[in-house]
Amino acid sequence: MILIETVLGNAADPDWSERVAAGRVDTLELDHWEAQKSRLRKRSAGGVELAISLERNSFLRDGDVLRWDAEAQAPAPSLILVRLRLRDVMVIELGELTRDLAGPDAPAALAVALRTCVELGHALGNQHWPALVKGTKVLVPLTVDRQVMHSVMKTHGFEGIRYDFVPGSDIVPYLAPHESRRLFGAAEGPVHIHTHDHA
Repeated sequence: MILIETVLGNAADPDWSERVAAGRVDTLELDHWEAQKSRLRKRSAGGVELAISLERNSFLRDGDVLRWDAEAQAPAPSLILVRLRLRDVMVIELGELTRDLAGPDAPAALAVALRTCVELGHALGNQHWPALVKGTKVLVPLTVDRQVMHSVMKTHGFEGIRYDFVPGSDIVPYLAPHESRRLFGAAEGPVHIHTHDHA
């Protein structure tokens, strides 16, 4: 068993990118909940047993380098990297709703913005979808089939909003740890393929 007490760097860092590209890489696959733990025992994809014991409130990110051994002989890995498995996220953009709030049509624009936000909140809550507001964006992790989410958004026909699906790994760098836990932690478990409405 190898004890990991510090993260050496990240594959995205210029100092590490060349070593990662040239090295024999083993990966430690983690889901979001596992990545939020400062203490964890798990085997890498190559069968190396790791005991992770980081400082409190530390968490692992995709591409973190946990082990580097420049002298390692094949087939032993020269480095071990973290790979996070995060769900896609529906990003709902509300910025267009705020465009006319300072102009002559501000009262009407405010009424539309308030109505749309309340209706959106009701629709997301009705589906029991976790959500996080970040600036003018509402982030909703994929908890049901993507087509179901499209269908719900289309059915409501929300005025003045756009949405798209992006990989969770593209979102998580912009989140504080508590936001990341809130967004992805609530989405653990299988992706459901049904929806329902409360009458």
